[in-house]
Amino acid sequence: MNTQAGFALRGRNPDVLTCIANLSNDEVFTPPAFANQMLDTLTDAWALSHKGANLWANPKVKFLDPFTKSGVFLREITARLTDGLKDTIPDLQARVDHILTKQVHGIAITHLTSLLARRSVYCSKHGTGIHSIAKSFESDAGNIWFERLDHKWDGEKCLHCGASKKTLDREEGLETHAYAFIHTDNIEKRIKEIFGGDMQFDVIIGNPPYQLNDGAGGGGTSAMPIYQLFVEQAKKLEPRYLSMIIPSRWFAGGKGLDEFRESMLGDNRLRSIVDYLTASDVFPGVGLKGGVCYFLWERDNPGECRVTTNFKDWPVSVASRPLLEHGADVFIRFNEAVPILKKVANTEHRTANYFLIPPEHKRFERLVSVRKPFGLASTFRGKVSKGRGDLEIFQKGGNAYVARKNVPSGADLIDRWKVFVGFAAPGTGNKDTYPHKVISTPFIGKPGSVCSETYLCIGPFDSEAEANSVLSYLSCRLTRFLIQLHKASQNTTRKVYTFVPIQDWTRQWTDADLYAKYGLTAKEIAFIEKIVRPMDLTDSSSDEAAEDDSNDE
Repeated sequence: MNTQAGFALRGRNPDVLTCIANLSNDEVFTPPAFANQMLDTLTDAWALSHKGANLWANPKVKFLDPFTKSGVFLREITARLTDGLKDTIPDLQARVDHILTKQVHGIAITHLTSLLARRSVYCSKHGTGIHSIAKSFESDAGNIWFERLDHKWDGEKCLHCGASKKTLDREEGLETHAYAFIHTDNIEKRIKEIFGGDMQFDVIIGNPPYQLNDGAGGGGTSAMPIYQLFVEQAKKLEPRYLSMIIPSRWFAGGKGLDEFRESMLGDNRLRSIVDYLTASDVFPGVGLKGGVCYFLWERDNPGECRVTTNFKDWPVSVASRPLLEHGADVFIRFNEAVPILKKVANTEHRTANYFLIPPEHKRFERLVSVRKPFGLASTFRGKVSKGRGDLEIFQKGGNAYVARKNVPSGADLIDRWKVFVGFAAPGTGNKDTYPHKVISTPFIGKPGSVCSETYLCIGPFDSEAEANSVLSYLSCRLTRFLIQLHKASQNTTRKVYTFVPIQDWTRQWTDADLYAKYGLTAKEIAFIEKIVRPMDLTDSSSDEAAEDDSNDE
């Protein structure tokens, strides 16, 4: 027995697809174990809807990965079908040919990944190569297609994906990242052009690219999400099952994702969401903030969604519930949060109608300013020395002074008491860690003070005592827990305060007071305190690291 054989027989022969480096944080390779987890979810759903039938014993089911990179999904699907079709097609070569030519299809995202995917699935970078395990292909591409496409420019952005012309208008020979699946106005026609005939896929599954540079933001470095475009295109093909792994930001935020979120949360065919609070639990070493999730959409089987939440060594949380709770416009990420929200909102409504948000006149967001409350950008820098009649300005890097005439807006706030809080919460690097601080440390703004875009302004208030009452309220864990439920990124716009009710500003607030007011149980309190850490109002040392997350609005 040679050394290599012995090594393999000891179960230590590594899978090359577990070893390759990711292309970027936006185009990540799916680990084989995770791809199989998604396929297991699909297997169970198929059996449940087909009287226990084995998906992998069906020779007619067609699969598509429309954004294949390493080819891991297609490879694992092929392996399962090869085993499942033994009785139906006993001859191994005939079985493999049938699977690869009739059932398993892919669209690669780049020329490199097309070669990699074919090598993973066909054991050859060419479908017709001498080492290819498929013997019936007529073209080198086989059923894993790729052709270089150019973007369709409308001014400085792509009409289909919004990519920046300055960044991705490239010369021949360079990758354009103009993904075929979303660069068309007629996806049915495009699929027919790629694979020929009238293709009806039963299963569409994979891991799409996440975002592209849109040329906005400081220095044109802003990125906009594109994964939602792949989801929308896939639905137009009307597969029986659709499963993708995508960033979890769409739950409550994301740049340009409002319509996508509304569509997803209003779709009762979305039957399963498996959420990972930190992306590194799925993609080791990937700095993707906000976590990732994979979902299963079933065309012919509407109903409630099974929501599963995973984080490190926490117990896995599972519940079947509506995607869109009454009164909410975002997905409530934590199963345990739903009854807490109902208790808070219904106490304020003085009913038991299971509202999730306070009545309009009691919403704290009414006190929170828009971004850039005084019309001064985050790049604005005031004077070091104070002149006669100048206002104090809180800006990035510390406070300074500005002439009143140079403050464009917010006149109603200038001479009143208020509270300032950072627009961006303290950063945690590329890791999602709990418990969170949620917001930067708030502080009092006296009459005669303003701020740059670095901060939001809460108020105005008639007295310092009222402002201090608000300060105490924002330091409470329950308050920041309610903020966290509507917060998708570091940015804390006024909208993230949607679930937070206004209180009586004649007193100081503590968590004990709030827990008692809303009748929270010991278990609910323990969960809140697992998500949100205590806040010391005298310590703002970590806040300076917070920066605007330009990938979210």
